[in-house]
Amino acid sequence: MPKTIVVTGARGQLGRELQRSAPATVNLVSLDRAQLDISDAAAVESCLENHRPDWVLNAAAYTAVDRAESDEDQATAINATGAVNLAAACARIGCRMVHVSTDFVFSGEAAHPYTPSSPTHPLGAYGRSKLAGERAVQAALPGAFIMRTGWVYSRSDANFVNTMLRLMRERDSLAVVCDQVGTPTWARGLAEAIWAAVERPQLQGIYHWSDAGVCSWYDFAVAIAEEGLAAGLLSRPVAVLPIPASDYPTPAQRPAFSVLDKQQSWHDLGLSPVHWRVQLRAMLQDLKDHGHD
Repeated sequence: MPKTIVVTGARGQLGRELQRSAPATVNLVSLDRAQLDISDAAAVESCLENHRPDWVLNAAAYTAVDRAESDEDQATAINATGAVNLAAACARIGCRMVHVSTDFVFSGEAAHPYTPSSPTHPLGAYGRSKLAGERAVQAALPGAFIMRTGWVYSRSDANFVNTMLRLMRERDSLAVVCDQVGTPTWARGLAEAIWAAVERPQLQGIYHWSDAGVCSWYDFAVAIAEEGLAAGLLSRPVAVLPIPASDYPTPAQRPAFSVLDKQQSWHDLGLSPVHWRVQLRAMLQDLKDHGHD
């Protein structure tokens, strides 16, 4: 009997990659926000009663970090209330859940990678809404699998890689922040890690996932310029200049250091680390082959 899996946020970067990488053996029900607004508890209850899934993969999220500073109610409605609506409905029908969270639950003041048990201290509204979601999910559904990630990109939608490629086609040089450090995450790799979690239903609690390695946004932009040129997605070299975050003020304060410790995930999910630059190259090839969607 094939598992029935509901994916929320189906039109987002991760939602699309979960669909692309889904095992052929599952019955996939992919729902975008128009089909299921997770902040509507009655709609969530009705949807899960109707489909009776074995798993819910919650890829729905409010991710506009800067806008959340002036729109925290909406961020909370999706990232916290929406998450607990799903968790509570899963608990009622006996369904498992993967919930995706973020590196923004941390302050960024650490000097070494954050483990799943590291103390949380979000700096802004987005991080607060996501941390509230984690806690509410764990309270409503203690067996939930929570995957924190960060710096996610794919060939779909607006993200750092696609924005950089667009700007690099338009300009001769770009200035990019060099004193915020983390690890990029190709959404395809994140999706594959989530599918690995579904295959290991004994796993629960908080896990971390990104690609391997560490870089600043500046380093990431330099790699995009170099790999984009090599892939034929850029027609000429572009100068990338390092600047401090203080030269690029944003409404939301961002963690200066958001590297996640993935050791437990690599071990428990049976996956090998892949360096972020290798994954960037693979995503750019994917973009070249398929274009944006």
